[in-house]
Amino acid sequence: MDCLERQFQICPKFEQTFAILGKKWNGLIIDVLLEEGPQRFVELAGKIPNVSDRVLVERLRELEEKNIVEKKTISEETNRVAYQLTCKGENLRGVMREVQKWGDKWLD
Repeated sequence: MDCLERQFQICPKFEQTFAILGKKWNGLIIDVLLEEGPQRFVELAGKIPNVSDRVLVERLRELEEKNIVEKKTISEETNRVAYQLTCKGENLRGVMREVQKWGDKWLD
């Protein structure tokens, strides 16, 4: 194949990863759950400034579908739930730490 014929291709898994982490609010949701542990919806909403309840519900649902976040029943009698990271979500800890280091170094 000639050099002019070769085209750059983005790895599909890399693209999928950035589609998840790059979607507005997802990184912040994951960061709060990494730092603070399981959170009820109201607690999570209070820690993420400017996110509407509607959007937060959508993002949590999407993260659940991707098996990054799961609901955990914290009270059977009141039917209260908290959101927590799955093992897959917890595995983002190193990635999020590196993103934070990059931001600390390069952003004002």
